[in-house]
Amino acid sequence: MPALELGYGPDAVKFDYDGARFDVLAPDTNKAHPLTDAEIGVALDAPIDSPPLEDLIEPGDRVLIVASDATRATGSPQVINLLVRRLIQNATAPGDIAIIFATGIHRPVRQEEKLELLSPFIAQRIRTIDHDAYDASQLIQIGVNANGAPVKVNRALREFSKVILTGAVGFHYFAGFTGGRKAICPGLAAAETIKATHMLALDFESGGRRAGVGAGSLSGNAVNEECERVAAMIDPAFIVNSIVDDRGRVEQAFAGDWRAAHGRACEVYTSSHARRIPERRELVIVSCGGSPYDINMIQAHKALDMAAHACADGGSIILLAECGDGLGRPDFLKWFKSADSRALEARLREGYEVNGQTAWALLTKTERFRVRIITQLPDDDVRRMRMIPARSIEEALVDVTPNSKGYLMPRGAALLPLA
Repeated sequence: MPALELGYGPDAVKFDYDGARFDVLAPDTNKAHPLTDAEIGVALDAPIDSPPLEDLIEPGDRVLIVASDATRATGSPQVINLLVRRLIQNATAPGDIAIIFATGIHRPVRQEEKLELLSPFIAQRIRTIDHDAYDASQLIQIGVNANGAPVKVNRALREFSKVILTGAVGFHYFAGFTGGRKAICPGLAAAETIKATHMLALDFESGGRRAGVGAGSLSGNAVNEECERVAAMIDPAFIVNSIVDDRGRVEQAFAGDWRAAHGRACEVYTSSHARRIPERRELVIVSCGGSPYDINMIQAHKALDMAAHACADGGSIILLAECGDGLGRPDFLKWFKSADSRALEARLREGYEVNGQTAWALLTKTERFRVRIITQLPDDDVRRMRMIPARSIEEALVDVTPNSKGYLMPRGAALLPLA
């Protein structure tokens, strides 16, 4: 009987499965391998729609490198190390370089996480900046949105003469893809700017998700387009976006113009991480892919969203999500006081909050599917979110129709099923 290792926090759960009952849905990365420094250097030497980095950065420029936080695996230790080395070789003084963490409204990056995200060598030598979306002293207005509301971002984006974006490309359940413009908005935006951008995912007139918004969608996606419009107000000088493997190592690198390189990365990612399926099935067992993708419930929901694309209405989804950091927001559970997703949507219409939308998206899935979760979250919290706690896959399968056909998704957040 075949076996599959399903990521769970820093560890994995082994699952022996019937190959006649389950099909495995996983990215097509058979030809991929972790890139060496020299191979990433090739991408830096041949940037997409952009002059080389060395021609863009002049001696005396103050350079801000934007890095993802601990909820993302981006290959940042390798990528940022190479960028810093190139900048210094190009006569940029180390004191003129800083790294800012694009945390959006997430918690701050901890010191031990900085060492992991940047490598001890870089973290101990290059100044780092912590973004706080709620700290008015950190924020400046750079424009207005379509409704005339202020667009505010971290002032460091203006105080440095050149901005370099980094990050990984992956599917995002309403922005279409991660990476690219998201390093600026929501990554370094004010909380109110993030709120105004994210609420575009919902159609408050007809109800539900706005047309064009969804995983793998950029064109016609109102959230993506607004994030890109905000990023254009900064006009970053350069970008390095990566595609990473299941261990967070860089498999492919895309450098150059912040729009063009990100767009190309999204195309390549889709070609290997979206898979056509013959049908939606009654059962889907999905792992977020382990840490950091299941660091908290708000992040783990992204794997659940992908599993929903493969599950038949009324079917069962078994989600493996350790959630060692808890829910992701201390006030997340307040949204589940709503009787159902329609009532929750009405609350959002009256007083929108970013994580309320995540709660709404989660609740719509628990209404469509029977969701069991293997997690460290307290059972009472799980039940309040309308999910069923389980201690093992075997326990979660007890109430599932025997021999019902299903799918296994070992990297749930990284695979988009196309029915």
